[in-house]
Formats: sequence, structure tokens, C-alpha cells
Amino acid sequence: MSLPRLALAAALALVASPAFAQSAGHWTLGVGVHQVAPRSDNGTLVGTPLGNLKMDVGNNTRPTVTAEYFLKDNLGVEVLAALPFQHDIDVVGVGKVGSTKHLPPTVSLQYHFGNGALRPFVGLGVNYTRFFGTRTTGPIAGTRLSLSDSWGLAGHVGVDVRVGEKGAIRIDYRKLDIDTKVKLNGANLGAPNTVHIDPSVYGVAYVFSF
Repeated sequence: MSLPRLALAAALALVASPAFAQSAGHWTLGVGVHQVAPRSDNGTLVGTPLGNLKMDVGNNTRPTVTAEYFLKDNLGVEVLAALPFQHDIDVVGVGKVGSTKHLPPTVSLQYHFGNGALRPFVGLGVNYTRFFGTRTTGPIAGTRLSLSDSWGLAGHVGVDVRVGEKGAIRIDYRKLDIDTKVKLNGANLGAPNTVHIDPSVYGVAYVFSF
């Protein structure tokens, strides 16, 4: 058999194989890893003991879990959960001044296109980010740095690559709106005192349908 005919036969077999179920009433469960990569310019804090500080928040990667319930065919509500992410907080020209942890649960309404071996999807939802375990080091060691919790929009795009009848490999990208107010020893650091984290989130997961 010629190479073009082999390719055609493989494509037809893939299309004819059982679909990765995403119809009304079905659930999917995804297990994977995601990297949270904050934007490069996180804002400037005014009125600190060290003067005006240009902030830089580092990247971090953690295991994640998603669960999605399909309200209608191809239309689902997804919840994202993760182990706590930890980020170093740097000041440009000074170095590391602290670290913080956060949990970013996100709920999204998602639409999945088509019913083939490759299924792209888009989603829009709400993210709640809780900061905790914030520590200071270096030139501000011994002070108390706190970050306020954040609510914001969350965009989501990705593609599911079917693996068997009930499984798929998912590659996805999220953009989260995360802004936090910063206090040092309980006092606002002046205006503006907001750190714009607004991360890009890159992930890969195995998704199981049931």
C-alpha cells in the first residue's frame, strides 16, 4: 500500500474510532501540571523604606486538577484546583526581598468545538487568588509583608488530543487577572501600592471522561 493510502486509512480509522465523550451529563477529570508565569512588569511600590520599588514576581510550576461537568453537548463548567504555587518576590536592582504562596481556584464556562480527534476549546471565567505564607528576606527581613486576596477574570484556550475512547491529552493556556494590594507592617505603601501579577498559565494534562 502506498504512503498516501496508508495515511488516508489511518485518518479514517481515527475519525471512525469512538468519540471522547463530552455530551450533556458527562464529567471529565484532568490531572496535570501548570506553570504560572507572572507578567514581566509587576508594578512599582511607592513610599517604602527603600524608596520606590519596581517589583518582579518569579515563575512557579505545580500539579493541578480540573473537573468539568457538561451542561449541554460541548458546553461545560470547569473548576481548576492546584497545590499551592510559591513565588519569589524580587526588587529590580536590589534582589530577592521575599516570597509568597497562593492558591488560584478558577471556575470557567467552556465551549468545546467539534467531535473529532482534535478538539479545541475556549473558556471564560472567574479566578479567586488567596495569598498566604508571605515571608521577607534581604534588606526588608524582619518586616511583615502582606498581599491582599484577588478576584479577576480568567480566559482559557486549549486543545484535547484524543487517546482512546475515554482519554485525551490536553494542552492549554490561561490568562488570569490577578492584582494585589501590598502592605508592609500593616500599612499601605502609598499610591499606587498594587502589584499586577496577571500571569500567563501554561499547562499539560491527561483528561479522563466518564
